[in-house]
Amino acid sequence: MIVKMLRYAAAAVAGAVLLGAAARAEVVIDITKGNVQPMPIAITNFAGVGGQEGQVGRDIAGVISADLERSGLFKPIDPKAFIQTVESLQVQPRFPDWKAINAQALVQGRVEQTQDGHLRVEFRLWDVYAEAQMVGQAYNAAPQGWRRIAHMISDAIYKRITGEDGYFDTQIVYVAESGPLQKRIKRLAIMDQDGENHRFLTDGQELVLTPRFSPNQREITYLSYFQNNPRVYILHLDSGRRELLGDFPGMTFAPRFSPDGNKVIMSLAQDGSTSVYEMDLRTRRSTRMTGSGSIDTSPCYSPDGTKITFNSDRSGTAQLYVMNSDGSGQQRISFGDGRYMTPVWSPRGDLIAFTKQKAGEFFIGVMRPDGSGERLLTKGYLVEAPTWAPNGRILAFWRQSPSDSAGRGGSTKLYSIDLTGYNERQVVTPLDGSDPAWSPLIP
Repeated sequence: MIVKMLRYAAAAVAGAVLLGAAARAEVVIDITKGNVQPMPIAITNFAGVGGQEGQVGRDIAGVISADLERSGLFKPIDPKAFIQTVESLQVQPRFPDWKAINAQALVQGRVEQTQDGHLRVEFRLWDVYAEAQMVGQAYNAAPQGWRRIAHMISDAIYKRITGEDGYFDTQIVYVAESGPLQKRIKRLAIMDQDGENHRFLTDGQELVLTPRFSPNQREITYLSYFQNNPRVYILHLDSGRRELLGDFPGMTFAPRFSPDGNKVIMSLAQDGSTSVYEMDLRTRRSTRMTGSGSIDTSPCYSPDGTKITFNSDRSGTAQLYVMNSDGSGQQRISFGDGRYMTPVWSPRGDLIAFTKQKAGEFFIGVMRPDGSGERLLTKGYLVEAPTWAPNGRILAFWRQSPSDSAGRGGSTKLYSIDLTGYNERQVVTPLDGSDPAWSPLIP
């Protein structure tokens, strides 16, 4: 049975209210460079009127610190080094105290409970050396929504300092794995990008693969082996209802939504070949997009919906191709050594990420949509299935370790890595994990 996803208690978080005009400041991080030196940043506990508000303030500061540190661009300063107290900071920062501990930026905030029982959270970001406020905002939410507020503040800080959109207020859906390698139990699971608020969406009675979010983040399309028949389904997260996308005569797999959410593209295997098909979710009419007589699979739309990338073995080995959204103009774009698979278009439209197999190793890489500028970011015994954060600067993927002749080992874990190939980190999950898919920013 499908486990109904509990809705975010913070789904009604109000829009941010500007507290003060952002002053011109010199604090900035250029994230287009390679190995960026993390910026020292002081993140103080958010002040609270009472005991409950004070604990929430400490929790919010902890989440913001973890978010920014995990990005690899910031180095939160140990609070034990702080000179100015949280209480006096509410009046005005004593900038010499923060310069003395080498803080380049300072984050302060305040938490209070409103008369209707909601939380009001304010924060300010300061440029320590310019002695100027960079941004100030306020958020309102139900008490359970404090963690989401923290992620939204992290996004605001990240964007103000880097100039790029953040990615902290997002979720990841993936396949949670358990049991022996020969008989793995695979369940759909969903969590915040930092691993919190983890929920299982299916019970493991059926094998599930390749989950993908819809653009509005309220549906997930995936492949399920129901009664040993591989079929593509849509799971509605709010209701937990599962919907069969179509009862095709062959094997269907690798489904993805179109950018407008009105179509799903997938692969269908029939009569010894695999072709790319597109289904209109409003009419349920399906259209065949490729017909090379080979294996055409793993299709993915460009963010503007005008192009589709996929991989095909029509040249003799698996390679990447790009075509127009109506199936015309099919062109090969990968020409390096090895086999190329699982292409996925960046939300920015500037790159395509892929899996590459060469000389007994697997790689995660990126290239431009015309095939130029190939760069390999990480490698391993088995690394696969890249997925983009919504800002197009971070990738998640899964990595499998080798197993021995007795079947020991072979664990699968989720990882993230930035676009420069630095800051690779494990995304901690309760069980083994594979096939991650990153959501858009939560609306």
